[in-house]
Amino acid sequence: MSKDLTDLQLLRELSPVVEQNINRHMQMRKDWNPHDYIPWSDGKNFYALGGQDWDPEQSKLSEVAQTAMVQNLLTEDNLPSYHREIAMNFSMDDPWGFWVNRWTAEENRHGIALRDYLVVTRAIDPVELEVLRLEQVTRGFSPGQNQQGDMFAESLFDSVMYVSFQELATRVSHRNTGKACNEPIADQLLARVSADENLHMIFYRDVSGAGLDIAPNQAMKSLHRVLRNFKMPGYTVPDFRRKAVIIAVGGVYDPRIHLDDVVMPILKKWRIFEREDFTGEAAELRDDLGKLVEELEETCVKFEVAKERRLEREKKMAEKKAMKNLLATSAAS
Repeated sequence: MSKDLTDLQLLRELSPVVEQNINRHMQMRKDWNPHDYIPWSDGKNFYALGGQDWDPEQSKLSEVAQTAMVQNLLTEDNLPSYHREIAMNFSMDDPWGFWVNRWTAEENRHGIALRDYLVVTRAIDPVELEVLRLEQVTRGFSPGQNQQGDMFAESLFDSVMYVSFQELATRVSHRNTGKACNEPIADQLLARVSADENLHMIFYRDVSGAGLDIAPNQAMKSLHRVLRNFKMPGYTVPDFRRKAVIIAVGGVYDPRIHLDDVVMPILKKWRIFEREDFTGEAAELRDDLGKLVEELEETCVKFEVAKERRLEREKKMAEKKAMKNLLATSAAS
């Protein structure tokens, strides 16, 4: 039985792959400016400068779009924690260090652009948003935490595999949020952000794929650990569960999307269920991932049933409210 490689050994083994992927990334990426996606002419002063403070009636976004936009922005706001995590696990030596800094610089644009859009268009309460930002960043984030809040052992493989799934999930979430906004500028902005996230996902996915070839059993242990304990980075946002339900019912990010558009595409890309180089415990863990996929499928089915019941209740409540308003109007006339 081969001994697991240390993170230092993995860093050295993967350095040529990282350099190749950086070169590809720099060729594929497109420069863009956050200010180009903000309708500045829609902006006006708030009360502190003689204008009017925010009022809920000023927002043109639906509840689903507002919730998803704020959730996405607060997730991006925790960039200091993400930078720290990948810097600690990847090291700051070239070419790893170059990637850590480049990725951080590109990610920083997302929070800038989303916040400017939301504040200028008065889509959400800017005061509440700032309170939530302070709370979110203060809480920090570490992917090395399971659903019970316990820390699980974190390694280079854990980190790079986690971000492979997380970046794809973020890409999907941003893209679907843009569509939910039903507003062309928001859709363009989030499409641009999603394109960044997609390139980041490709980088991490392909570095992880190389790691699977170098040390398949060790990589499988990390993959199993990551997927069995997977949480989106936005789970630290205050009132996350309620917001996640709104976003899921609204079709922005739900169990089916997570399974079909995030988990399975990466597992298929890595040929996890076709490879024959897993042995011993790693082979057993691969089989357990098959069970996890089945469990996620069951979750999808249960969610659809619960979603239909919720939508039906909301429909009936809306009908009762409309009838009440109609009767009130008739009585007044």
